[in-house]
Amino acid sequence: MPQFQRQTRLAPANPQAIAEAAACLRAGGLVATPTETVYGLAADATDERAVAAIYAAKGRPRFNPLIAHVADAAAGREGRLDDFARRLIEAFWPGPLTIVAPVAATCRVSLLARAGLDTLALRCPDHPVAQALIAAAGVPLAAPSANRSGRLSPTTAAHVAADLDGRVDWILDGGPARRGVESTIVACLGGAPRLLRPGALTSERVEAALGVALDRATPGRAPIAPGQLASHYAPRARLRLGARRLQAGEAALDFAGALADAGAAVRLDLSPSGDLDEAAARLFACLRALDDDGAARIAVAPIPERGLGAAINDRLRRAAAPREDDV
Repeated sequence: MPQFQRQTRLAPANPQAIAEAAACLRAGGLVATPTETVYGLAADATDERAVAAIYAAKGRPRFNPLIAHVADAAAGREGRLDDFARRLIEAFWPGPLTIVAPVAATCRVSLLARAGLDTLALRCPDHPVAQALIAAAGVPLAAPSANRSGRLSPTTAAHVAADLDGRVDWILDGGPARRGVESTIVACLGGAPRLLRPGALTSERVEAALGVALDRATPGRAPIAPGQLASHYAPRARLRLGARRLQAGEAALDFAGALADAGAAVRLDLSPSGDLDEAAARLFACLRALDDDGAARIAVAPIPERGLGAAINDRLRRAAAPREDDV
C-alpha cells in the first residue's frame, strides 16, 4: 500500500494561493481545484510521476484514463480535432463538455494519463479558479474528480478534505460547485460523434449544436474516457432506485416530494419543486449527507429521464450497481 504523508494545505482560492498551488503543480505536486462541475484533483499532465501520484492518491485503476484540462486555445496541440469537435468547442467551451479525440503528434499529455490509448479526453473548465490555475501552471492539467476512486464526487472543499487529506498538497476552496455533476463526454473519432457519458450539458443541446444525432452505441469493455465503469460514484449505503414507497429501515432520497408521505426517518429531497438543475447540483451532497447520517440503505424516488435527468440517472445507476464485494 502507498504511504501518504503529504501536508495538505486547505486555503481560500485567492490569487496568492493559486500562484503557490501552481508552483506546487510545476514541481510535481497534487492540487484539488474547484470547477463548475465538481472539484478536480489536478497534476501536471505531462509529468508521468505526477500523474502516477493521482492514481495512487485516488486508488484509481490505471486502465481508467484521465481528463486533461486545457485552455481552449491549446486543445489543437493535444488532440486531432475534426469538424464536429471544433463545432462543440466553439459552442460550449469553456464549459462542462469533455471531448475525446485522437492524439496529435504534438500532444504533451503523458501516456499514463491516457491509460496507454491513442486517444485523449480534453476539457476547458468554466471556472475562474481552474482557468487561473491552468494558466499559471502553463501545462495541461490531468484532473479527475478529487475523491477516492469509485466514491461520490466532491462538490465542496470539505468533501475533498474528507477523502484526500494527507494525500494531496493543496485544496483550493472556491465554494460549492454550481453544476454538481461531471462533464458530458463526447467522442469525436471519425463518423458520428458518440455520447460516452451524459453529464452537466444535456445531450439535446449537444445534438442541436452538432446538427446530427449522437451515436449512443455501447463502447468496448475497456474505457476510453472516465465514468464508464459499471460501478462508480458510490456511497457506502446500498441504493434502491425508482422507489415509490419505503421498505423498513430505508432512508429516502426524494425528488419533488414523491416520498414525502412515506414515513422515512431520514429524508432529503433533491428538489422539492422538481427542478432538475437543482437536483443535479445537490445529488452528491445529499448522498454524502445520508451516508454520514449512517443510512445502510437508501430508497431513491423516480427521476425523469429528460434533460439533466439523464445524467442524474446515469450516476444513480452506477452508484447502485453491484460492487466487487458483492460477488
